[in-house]
Amino acid sequence: MVVTVTKEFKRAARIILVGPPGVGKGTQAERLMKRFPQLSAVSSGDLLRNAVRNKTPLGIEAESHMKAGSLVPDEMILRLILTELKANSWVPPQSSISDPGPTLPSNSPSASFILDGFPRTALQASRLDSLIPVNLVVSLVTPVNIILDRITDRWVHAPSGRVYNTGFNKPRVEGRDDLTGEPLTKREDDNEETWRARLRKFNETSDPLLEHYDRKHIHWRVKGNSSDEISPQLFGEVERRFC
Repeated sequence: MVVTVTKEFKRAARIILVGPPGVGKGTQAERLMKRFPQLSAVSSGDLLRNAVRNKTPLGIEAESHMKAGSLVPDEMILRLILTELKANSWVPPQSSISDPGPTLPSNSPSASFILDGFPRTALQASRLDSLIPVNLVVSLVTPVNIILDRITDRWVHAPSGRVYNTGFNKPRVEGRDDLTGEPLTKREDDNEETWRARLRKFNETSDPLLEHYDRKHIHWRVKGNSSDEISPQLFGEVERRFC
């Protein structure tokens, strides 16, 4: 179990976590935000779902793509991200995705965030570069057999997204969410066949993505058999760069 002692940033951290499905990106993001309270989470998936649910102009446009069975265009995801960054005053209010160069973001420690779900490809990363400069990309590496065991033992609280694992992160009451007491469920895609298909897709796109960030000298790789092995290394690197 990782003991959390909070630390403060001296400058803004703009972080992306990269790793195959089931590697523990969500766990590491939660731990980072507890360790470094100035960090916030910016999830492209959550922003998209909220926009659709609230029927914002972007949400209505995105839903039309989803209903047609097509992917939501990258430009639309970038607009959602930029809207969120502006709402938090992390970038100037006049910022636009059509600007010729990257936005000059706030360097205040309170303007720190972890971007989840985007980018997934080198092309998306290039588009993001034109919007806001990320300054740390972390690739999380765990052996395949360990991830498979982790996935088969995984349970989720669907309304909140909280994740439990009967192997190392058990709920206090079996089958129940710690905060609400509501029942936990299995994700439909938590099986080996689906996971291996997702892994193949991830491998096709992740190498070019990480090469893109290698060229910018902001990619850092961390390996461990468990989240508890990875977290101390991750904390140390983030502290070294931003505290």
